[in-house]
Amino acid sequence: MKLHHAAEGPADGPPLVLLCSLGSTIDMWAPQRAELADEFRVISLDTRGHGGSPVPDGPYSVEDLAGDVLETLDDLGVHRASFAGVSLGGAIAQWIGLHAPERAATLAMLCTAARFPNPDTFRDRAQKVRAEGTAAIADGVVARWFTDDFADAQPDTVRRMRDLIASTPAEGYAGAAEAVAAWDVVDRLGGITAPTLVVSGVEDPATPPENQQILADGIPGARLESVTGAAHLASFQRPEVVTPLLREHAKGAS
Repeated sequence: MKLHHAAEGPADGPPLVLLCSLGSTIDMWAPQRAELADEFRVISLDTRGHGGSPVPDGPYSVEDLAGDVLETLDDLGVHRASFAGVSLGGAIAQWIGLHAPERAATLAMLCTAARFPNPDTFRDRAQKVRAEGTAAIADGVVARWFTDDFADAQPDTVRRMRDLIASTPAEGYAGAAEAVAAWDVVDRLGGITAPTLVVSGVEDPATPPENQQILADGIPGARLESVTGAAHLASFQRPEVVTPLLREHAKGAS
């Protein structure tokens, strides 16, 4: 299905596709979108079930979500692009690297995993939001997105992002959470051939750094960068570090 998206920057610039985390919209990429649109055609996508995208009944699979991304890019006339994804978005990037390698000029995987820790947690979350709505889990989720220091210094930002989570359609969140729970390509990482950047938030409680180490060890030639003072949404909390990494990596696209 075609996804809600924003396309920014020069129409003839090299395409850079930004893929979102579970429970977020393209607003999570606000620190990067305008910054990178100076030289890239930045295409930000709301995942199925999130933001302005359609909300079919779940469960979803990462294959479903990646298929939506590629269909939307086809509609935009984009055959090959650099991809950057956070968490669930990073799993989508992995799927594209494995199953549609001709589409991926480069891949950047941020605060994500080849197999997410505690999959039952995501299944439980899916059940809870279907019963009680997404607001029921929003406080717990946003607490993992940022470090305590950041939350104390920027309470308005954290509140805004908490409301972003709470506004996610329950079935969309639940379906995507089930996709996260089922994701496991640990034994297949060697099949990813695109130049790959892996970014780890040193204080990430959702996908701790050992998960990114597995990605970096398993993907041939992958580069691992660790970002201090960052939890699960490292791209939002430390854009002054992450945005230049994304720019440098995407500029290396062949």
